[in-house]
Amino acid sequence: MHELTQLNPIVWAILAVEVAFWLTLASGLAMRYLFRMPRASRTILLCVPLLDLVLIALTVVDLAGGTEPDSVHALAVVYLGFTIGFGHATIAWADRWFAYRFADGPRPPKPPRSGTAYVRRMWAEWRRVVVAWAIALPGLLGLAMVAGVALPTDWDAVLSDPLLRMAVGLTWIAAIWFAAGPVYAMVFRWEGEREDASTAGSEPA
Repeated sequence: MHELTQLNPIVWAILAVEVAFWLTLASGLAMRYLFRMPRASRTILLCVPLLDLVLIALTVVDLAGGTEPDSVHALAVVYLGFTIGFGHATIAWADRWFAYRFADGPRPPKPPRSGTAYVRRMWAEWRRVVVAWAIALPGLLGLAMVAGVALPTDWDAVLSDPLLRMAVGLTWIAAIWFAAGPVYAMVFRWEGEREDASTAGSEPA
């Protein structure tokens, strides 16, 4: 318990934002489907991006106050990138299931596992990864500037800094995701149009 209370404040901020995200999402969908208040639902769901801005503001203030940058600060930026990249798809997925459970909506179809629809799904997923990377990379470099990180002169200097190291790692993740996602799908799982048409479009583009 003592170790938990000694966590970096940014860790607590990330955990709080994650909890707030799901609570806000659930509240917005409840307003839409249970209480039939679509305007209130839209207002609540529009607050979701504000949570990320609060997290980044706290991270910048922490670094500007003289805190040494570490992997937790880098994680906050990566969290922002993946929230923006995958947030819309996550909300759409939750919306479909909420409508099915509480508003007599159609049951969401199962994701395709092969064929053209599967390939499209993998490309859509990787595009979200690219969005996350495109948001997180300049964010990490910006935090490095706020923290006064000197411009690295060699590869060892890059790897010794947690913010720059995370930027490199995130680039590798995007590349590996590309190979394991759309490339793998096109080479090994593209079986023409044999998949059941009912599975097509199960994931938002």
